[in-house]
Amino acid sequence: MTNSSLVVGAVAYDPKVVTIWEGFRQWFAAQGLAVDYVLYSNYERQVEALVAGEVDVAWSSPLAWVRSRRLADVAAIAMRDTDRDLTSVVVVRADSGIESVSDLGGCTVGVGALDSPQATLIPLGHLRNLGLEPGRDFTVRRFDVGVGKHGDHVGGEREAARALVAGHVDAACMIDGNHLLFTTEGTLPPGVTRVLTQTPVFDHCNFTVLASAPSEPVERFRELLLAMSYDDAEVRPLLDLEGLRAWREGRTSGYGPLEQAVTALGFYDGKGNVTADGYRP
Repeated sequence: MTNSSLVVGAVAYDPKVVTIWEGFRQWFAAQGLAVDYVLYSNYERQVEALVAGEVDVAWSSPLAWVRSRRLADVAAIAMRDTDRDLTSVVVVRADSGIESVSDLGGCTVGVGALDSPQATLIPLGHLRNLGLEPGRDFTVRRFDVGVGKHGDHVGGEREAARALVAGHVDAACMIDGNHLLFTTEGTLPPGVTRVLTQTPVFDHCNFTVLASAPSEPVERFRELLLAMSYDDAEVRPLLDLEGLRAWREGRTSGYGPLEQAVTALGFYDGKGNVTADGYRP
């Protein structure tokens, strides 16, 4: 803790992050817990700050969790209700002749940014598990929007979806929730695409702490998070901005698909060093 405040690290992937954390800081203060926050431009810097003890708690992307776990002894203390049991999909045009995953051989697959768990790493790992090696059996076309933000936006996924509609790629990868969003907003006109394959379920973000973190304030922080009520008019707008209705206990059982993909695709090594070719957050 710094100056008697529990310090939370978060990544500024969108201007709303300032609104969220200013609101949370004031809410925690009203509950008797002094909380401050530090915003980072990318998750790699945030992970390194957590491991160095510069922040007490980190709001980690799934990929940041994987790296944190490889670098240090860490725990996941809380996550959103919307962070659990997600899937990504590989989508093709409905009128294409691609009927099975094997038909992607020789095709071009559009993905999100290099560091996107949901639109790049997990779906490419999934295709690899189904027998198609990225870069060998099919061409990967990345849409590197917001590199360093670990896919905490829809930019790269939306560009891949647009490329699919335009015929520039044969398939596109995205989280299933964004497939629905893109259809609703018109990026993917209704009936124009279909899901070719769907990944196993995985979990998304969590609040990460070092095992050596100050236990009393961290536990109080966790208790207050879990006690937040969507019925509270003060906190509801902040929960809406952060995309949840309730905080849940942290769990680590849902990171297997990403862990496997990170290793298979060479994004980090076993000690958490960045090994992805061309990755410059």
